[in-house]
Amino acid sequence: MRAFLLLFLIFPVLELYVFFKVSTAIGFFPALLLIIAGSALGVLVVRVAGLATALRARESLQRGELPAEDMFHGLMLALGGGLLLLPGFISDVLGLVCLLPFTRRLLGRKMRERAEAQAMHQRAFGDEPFMTRPGPTGRGHQPTVIEGEVVGRDDPDQPNLRGPRDL
Repeated sequence: MRAFLLLFLIFPVLELYVFFKVSTAIGFFPALLLIIAGSALGVLVVRVAGLATALRARESLQRGELPAEDMFHGLMLALGGGLLLLPGFISDVLGLVCLLPFTRRLLGRKMRERAEAQAMHQRAFGDEPFMTRPGPTGRGHQPTVIEGEVVGRDDPDQPNLRGPRDL
């Protein structure tokens, strides 16, 4: 959380520093025009990518498939377009990296592998039929068993049992 806060505070300073360096190299107005052009490209990408992703997802659902990969690519396109919308050269470079097809495939493959590994981990450790607690000796696990008898209150043949909460 602290790293995110630090990045949130340092990122605008880095953007201003890079803008200053670029504007001293090529001039203020050309640097400003590059930032405006990047924002316009970001608007275009967000509009086109959002519509294209929705259409691909609908086609996948009509075929009976789960459109997870299409949704991930759409999310990456939206993230790239959003980064292009932000003023600054660092965010524009990061946005362009998100828009490149091979980086989207690479990130998609890494995310899929991570999700599969996490799913395997949950299957390996999360499918116990009941909760266990340590035994009295501390060795091994014993199941927590609570024995009881179910008595229906609405059944006229059963006596009306009252507990301490009913008093």
